[in-house]
Amino acid sequence: MKPEIHPQYKEVSVTCSCGNSFTTGSTYAKNEMTIEVCSQCHPFYTGKQKVLDSAGQIEKFNKRFGAKK
Repeated sequence: MKPEIHPQYKEVSVTCSCGNSFTTGSTYAKNEMTIEVCSQCHPFYTGKQKVLDSAGQIEKFNKRFGAKK
Protein backbone atom coordinates (compact mmCIF):
# COMPACT_ATOMS: atom_id res chain seq x y z
CA MET A 1 0.00 0.00 0.00
CA LYS A 2 1.17 3.49 -0.75
CA PRO A 3 1.67 5.69 2.31
CA GLU A 4 -0.28 8.93 2.82
CA ILE A 5 -3.09 8.22 0.30
CA HIS A 6 -5.69 6.59 2.54
CA PRO A 7 -8.12 8.57 4.74
CA GLN A 8 -7.63 8.39 8.47
CA TYR A 9 -10.04 6.06 10.30
CA LYS A 10 -11.19 7.54 13.62
CA GLU A 11 -14.08 7.64 16.08
CA VAL A 12 -16.92 10.02 15.17
CA SER A 13 -19.77 11.19 17.39
CA VAL A 14 -23.13 10.77 15.61
CA THR A 15 -26.30 12.64 16.64
CA CYS A 16 -29.72 11.82 15.16
CA SER A 17 -32.60 14.25 14.76
CA CYS A 18 -34.61 12.10 17.21
CA GLY A 19 -32.05 12.86 19.95
CA ASN A 20 -30.18 9.55 19.94
CA SER A 21 -26.38 9.83 19.96
CA PHE A 22 -23.61 7.26 19.62
CA THR A 23 -20.01 6.89 18.47
CA THR A 24 -18.81 4.92 15.49
CA GLY A 25 -15.67 4.49 13.42
CA SER A 26 -15.52 6.43 10.17
CA THR A 27 -13.31 8.20 7.66
CA TYR A 28 -15.56 11.30 7.91
CA ALA A 29 -13.41 14.45 7.99
CA LYS A 30 -15.12 16.04 11.02
CA ASN A 31 -15.39 14.70 14.58
CA GLU A 32 -19.20 15.10 14.76
CA MET A 33 -21.92 14.00 12.34
CA THR A 34 -25.66 14.83 12.30
CA ILE A 35 -28.08 12.39 10.66
CA GLU A 36 -31.85 12.38 10.09
CA VAL A 37 -32.69 8.71 10.73
CA CYS A 38 -31.06 6.10 12.97
CA SER A 39 -31.94 2.61 14.20
CA GLN A 40 -33.90 4.08 17.14
CA CYS A 41 -36.36 5.98 14.92
CA HIS A 42 -36.30 4.17 11.54
CA PRO A 43 -39.60 2.33 10.82
CA PHE A 44 -37.79 -0.86 9.74
CA TYR A 45 -36.17 -1.25 13.17
CA THR A 46 -39.01 0.09 15.32
CA GLY A 47 -41.85 -1.78 13.57
CA LYS A 48 -43.92 1.40 13.46
CA GLN A 49 -44.70 2.55 9.96
CA LYS A 50 -45.10 6.25 9.36
CA VAL A 51 -47.15 7.29 6.36
CA LEU A 52 -46.37 10.84 5.34
CA ASP A 53 -48.67 12.47 2.83
CA SER A 54 -46.77 15.57 1.80
CA ALA A 55 -48.94 18.26 0.25
CA GLY A 56 -51.92 15.92 -0.14
CA GLN A 57 -50.39 13.93 -2.99
CA ILE A 58 -52.78 11.01 -2.51
CA GLU A 59 -55.80 13.31 -2.66
CA LYS A 60 -54.41 15.01 -5.76
CA PHE A 61 -53.94 11.65 -7.46
CA ASN A 62 -57.43 10.45 -6.53
CA LYS A 63 -58.91 13.73 -7.70
CA ARG A 64 -57.21 13.47 -11.10
CA PHE A 65 -57.45 9.73 -11.76
CA GLY A 66 -59.87 8.29 -9.22
CA ALA A 67 -63.06 9.25 -11.06
CA LYS A 68 -61.91 7.74 -14.36
CA LYS A 69 -62.74 4.09 -14.96
